[in-house]
Amino acid sequence: MSQTPYERVRLARDSRRPTGLDYIRNVFEDFLELHGDRRFGDDPAIVGGIASLNGNPVTVIAMEKGHTARERSARNFGAPGPEGYRKALRLMKQAEKFGRPIVCFVDTSGANCGIGAEERGQGQAIAENLMEMTTLCVPIISVLIGEGGSGGALALAVADRVWMLKNAVYSVISPEGCASILWKDAKKADVAAKSLRLTAEDAKALGVVEGILSEHELGKEKFYRRLGRLLEHELGRLLVDPDLIGKRYERFRRIGRRELMS
Repeated sequence: MSQTPYERVRLARDSRRPTGLDYIRNVFEDFLELHGDRRFGDDPAIVGGIASLNGNPVTVIAMEKGHTARERSARNFGAPGPEGYRKALRLMKQAEKFGRPIVCFVDTSGANCGIGAEERGQGQAIAENLMEMTTLCVPIISVLIGEGGSGGALALAVADRVWMLKNAVYSVISPEGCASILWKDAKKADVAAKSLRLTAEDAKALGVVEGILSEHELGKEKFYRRLGRLLEHELGRLLVDPDLIGKRYERFRRIGRRELMS
């Protein structure tokens, strides 16, 4: 029996799912974490640095929620502040300078919406990521591994290839937030989830993502090896593409055209 969209949301939020750091530690080798945005501080909700993928250098950036209550609190439940997005962009520009492809793992309910984050330029930080990622001249692959919430997720997902795990979700707003706005009742989140078209199948049908990754043996060694092979193969294809930026631009221009014409 297939799961409802809201059941998928619950699976995406499950604290037992592998987090960004789990992917970094199991898919890549020789990871060297780099810290700070050179403006304010270091955001633990985003982890990034240099690593190897089967001997090939890459820059890897991941949103990190943590597993336990203590870890989640320390990581602000995977809700990055502006310094996190600026750190990510700093690492991306560094990757471009040295010709390293970029792999991002996305898992957030949304960007930090606190007063401090807004005072430090949250909106501008996200907007700068969106703008700069469109013109980076190295390949970018983004993988949605859990929640993909609004601009907070998109700020690491302006990529040449965007993939989703089978039970990941990608939406402009959380079902609870949508239900609170439309019906003034967050308990109608299951109804909102159906309308938001947030499942991996919906995203692929809309052209928002290129691929859906099976969760068979999720978190096991075979799962990580399979993902590593897929990343290596696709990055190899993208590295020799002479029109990387043009195709990335067209990729995002195409999204929604089918819906407007139907």
